[in-house]
Amino acid sequence: MVFSFLMASCISNKRITYLQNLPENTPIELDQFIPFAEVDFKYILQPFDLVEIDFASSDEELTEAFSFQNSRSASGVGGGGAGSDPLYMNGYSIDQEGNVEVPKLGKIKIAGLNEEEAKNLVQEEINKFFKEQVFVKLRIAGIRYTTLGEFNNVGVKIIYKNRATIFDALANSGETSILGKKNQLFIIRQYDGGTKIHQINLNDRALLASPYYFIQPNDILYIEPMKIRQFGTADNLAQSLQLFATFLASGLLIYGLISGGF
Repeated sequence: MVFSFLMASCISNKRITYLQNLPENTPIELDQFIPFAEVDFKYILQPFDLVEIDFASSDEELTEAFSFQNSRSASGVGGGGAGSDPLYMNGYSIDQEGNVEVPKLGKIKIAGLNEEEAKNLVQEEINKFFKEQVFVKLRIAGIRYTTLGEFNNVGVKIIYKNRATIFDALANSGETSILGKKNQLFIIRQYDGGTKIHQINLNDRALLASPYYFIQPNDILYIEPMKIRQFGTADNLAQSLQLFATFLASGLLIYGLISGGF
């Protein structure tokens, strides 16, 4: 009974350790070079995305004409601190019809395009108005993603980088709980015109060469709880032993009362 209880209450290291050499895969040794997977995928801008659009010219008065008041000074603050998202206030939001509204240029439809295509389109629009050279920089305002399930910190998260790995996302979300099924993390990813659900194994070292090693904007990460959570048993060995000791003491007390009564 003791052995069965402990087996049901404890979690094997193999279920919680990242990047293992799993038996069914070719081993990846330490210091071995692992090339990134070739992924033919560029994020397509969607309605309600936030983008940063910046302009550069030898004539500062020209660039000021395309900037909202105080947006340049404000966009450099915050840096991803608790609750701060300066680009929410100062970036360009894509509306429901897929347009961004740029001062002087009006509405430009960029939803359905990738970053490079959207930048080129804004550049074409600005070239219609000015003979002087005004250069455009356009990029997604950080990587926004959502964590659900057995994460220590669930919710909408932002990473202020152009590229982020699944482990960047985990670290930014307080890691998974010890009860999360690390071998079954679901990535719900938006594509142009639809959504797909992908599943990855965080225990597997081969993940480093997976096309899902890098997260994408608007990804939803969901990790299920282990069955041990559903049964309501303890989270670790110490708690399990304490719980078992309580049951054992209660059982011995009841047994003593019954045997003494006879």
